[in-house]
Amino acid sequence: MDTKALGISSTVTPDAPATAAASEPVVATAPLEAASGSAPRELTLVIGGARSGKSHFAEQLATDHATVTGGPVTYIATARHDADPPDEEMELRIALHRARRPADWALVEEPVRLADAIYANARHGGCILVDCVTLWLNNLIFDENRSYPEHGVITPPPAFTEEIDALLAALPTTPGHVILVTNEIGFGVVPTGAITRFYVDELGRLNQKLAAAADHVRLIVAGLPVNVKG
Repeated sequence: MDTKALGISSTVTPDAPATAAASEPVVATAPLEAASGSAPRELTLVIGGARSGKSHFAEQLATDHATVTGGPVTYIATARHDADPPDEEMELRIALHRARRPADWALVEEPVRLADAIYANARHGGCILVDCVTLWLNNLIFDENRSYPEHGVITPPPAFTEEIDALLAALPTTPGHVILVTNEIGFGVVPTGAITRFYVDELGRLNQKLAAAADHVRLIVAGLPVNVKG
């Protein structure tokens, strides 16, 4: 995990998904074919460590859903690649993800306003794949190259709480199948830097909330899915 606290970069890239530079903010509108009280919906959380195979597993879930329902798949990419100078490692990761994605999947690039992007692209019978929550949280913390002290209390920008609350509010009413990819980064030692500890703690708390809201939770270990919930 790379953070400014480690003096390397403000972007965490544990298993970076394919994306491009941040697009214009998505304006929150009603979901396409707005959900009714009886609309079928499904939420799956795919969690694992770096290079565990979680992105590949989530992509297969989306492919299977499209095969069964015939509905569209929208891939929401949260990683940034607008670094100056460019991050060659990130660019390579992005290219690899793009190469294996089906050509008929729609792509939405949204590093910050995730709830709006999900809400605006939801369809009955459709599937939304978000890759990944880990980088999205990093973007909220380091919005506009925000810096933090090595020691002391960490105060994130207002958007941090606002966007997390918006996501948790949107997921229960989103029609179709939503698949969220996230990292489990709490199995190692406790970080020494304040901002790194804050990030690990907040991602763990967010993962708990997402898992509680999810219909299915799959833990990916060495490419193998372990059924945690549902």
